Amino acid sequence: MEETISIKDIFKTLKKRWKLIMLLTLIAALISGSISYFLLTPVYQSSTQILVNQKQSKNQLDSTQIQSNIDMINTYSVIIKSPAILEKVIDVLELSQSVDQLSQKITITSQENSQVFSLMVQDSNPLRAVEIANAVSGTFQKEIKDIMNVDNVSILAKAELKENPTPVKPNPLMNIAIAVVIGLMAGIGLAFLLEYMDNTIKDEKDIETILDLPLLGAIQKISKVHNKG
Repeated sequence: MEETISIKDIFKTLKKRWKLIMLLTLIAALISGSISYFLLTPVYQSSTQILVNQKQSKNQLDSTQIQSNIDMINTYSVIIKSPAILEKVIDVLELSQSVDQLSQKITITSQENSQVFSLMVQDSNPLRAVEIANAVSGTFQKEIKDIMNVDNVSILAKAELKENPTPVKPNPLMNIAIAVVIGLMAGIGLAFLLEYMDNTIKDEKDIETILDLPLLGAIQKISKVHNKG
């Protein structure tokens, strides 16, 4: 019985404060949308694919060499973001950023047991993201021959500028959805807080609950009678 009454009280509170809940939810969505669309700088992403594969003199696959190439990807991921590569890219593209700033824009990803890894670059300018991705991969392919004394890097796919590039972040719809959930939770929480702090007596049930005494009688509200004439 107590659980049923408790559930009824919950729905009663939500029904009573629904305007407040909806208002906070709407405000949160509007704030999130405004920030996502007007304040946050859009970031674009471009990527290249690089193959690590030692050139073989015979037309046969060497499993040991393949595994060695796969293991080298971890080393290459470090080298490709090192000053030895990025300083040359900065000079070629005449970038105003430092090696550390450029390194933060670069992400290296690879699949398990694959000789191919991806180089992804994020930048506020979609064209610059493409240029940096191609410059880094090209410089890496050229410089790795002297750095590691090997010739096992090939570029499978260069970065290309799409006709209508779409930013990878921010994601306005996702941000608004998250804001709606947060606003809804905040509204519900505030509604229950206000209800908890409201200790005014509104009806006979409140008197019985507060005093823990049975109600013997009540005075009905008498409406005023207006005499005509």
